[in-house]
Amino acid sequence: MNSPALLALGATLLTGALATAGVHAYASGRAQRQALVDRLSGEGAAGLPAGRARRFSGVDRRLRGTRLGRALQQRLSATGLDVTPGEFFVYVLAVVLALWLIAAAALAPFFGPIAGLIGAWSALLFLNWQRQKRIEAFIGQLPDVARLLANATAAGLALRTSLAMAAEELEAPAGVELSLVADKLSLGRSVEESLDELAQRLPSRELSVLVTTLVLSNKAGGSVVSSLRNLTQTLEDRKETRREIRTMLSEVNATAFTVPLLGLGSLLLINSSNEGALAKVTGSPLGQGLILLSLGLYTVGFLVIRRLGKIEV
Repeated sequence: MNSPALLALGATLLTGALATAGVHAYASGRAQRQALVDRLSGEGAAGLPAGRARRFSGVDRRLRGTRLGRALQQRLSATGLDVTPGEFFVYVLAVVLALWLIAAAALAPFFGPIAGLIGAWSALLFLNWQRQKRIEAFIGQLPDVARLLANATAAGLALRTSLAMAAEELEAPAGVELSLVADKLSLGRSVEESLDELAQRLPSRELSVLVTTLVLSNKAGGSVVSSLRNLTQTLEDRKETRREIRTMLSEVNATAFTVPLLGLGSLLLINSSNEGALAKVTGSPLGQGLILLSLGLYTVGFLVIRRLGKIEV
């Protein structure tokens, strides 16, 4: 099979994978919208549970019994994505295969496995990014969480009832996470265990402070209302500080992704100006070693720039 055919096949697979992901995102959005409409109209409890048909159930069932599947399920649960481990595994496998074929056809066969590894690594980066995005959204809602808990406690409600009420009032992700905490409390779990699991799912300093305040107040008593109201103002200030830092470092984060793209563009430019040049270079062990060295340097540069753009507040 010649290079144009491989390129067409890889592009077709990649397009199919992206189209499948788009249809999945559309179906998930419609399901979430219908669930919200049912919840606001009060018809959710009477009707059937909202949701969608799960794909690749056989793959998902086998994958969940492995260590990889359990680790993947834990990562997906922290991101809030409406996708099963089996679906995610099949989508990533399709993208890796497509990138492998495209890189082998557009550059050289040597770049096929490298493109596949980059695709798998990008999937892990996507999960980490989605998880961090969910954490940031939850941190943004923490002042409202503390305010609702303070008002409910001031009205004489118990902490368990206050958490359940806050879960009903807030939108995702805070509403979803507090609903999990309220469900565990209703099953007999202690407040400390339920809140500690929440802090482990969405690790952040702000949430740790809130959890510590609630746990200590639940154990030893004390003025929990004044503590929560003081914490609300502190969380508001930290929220503004985080927003300013994120805006200041946006250019640094954009540079981290621009540098590897420049390297890929230079490879495409070399191969297009002198067809077969990359195949000749990677045909010898020395050329392969130099290519791997350059890719390693680009990776180190990407990680260093990302580290410079990460400031803990």
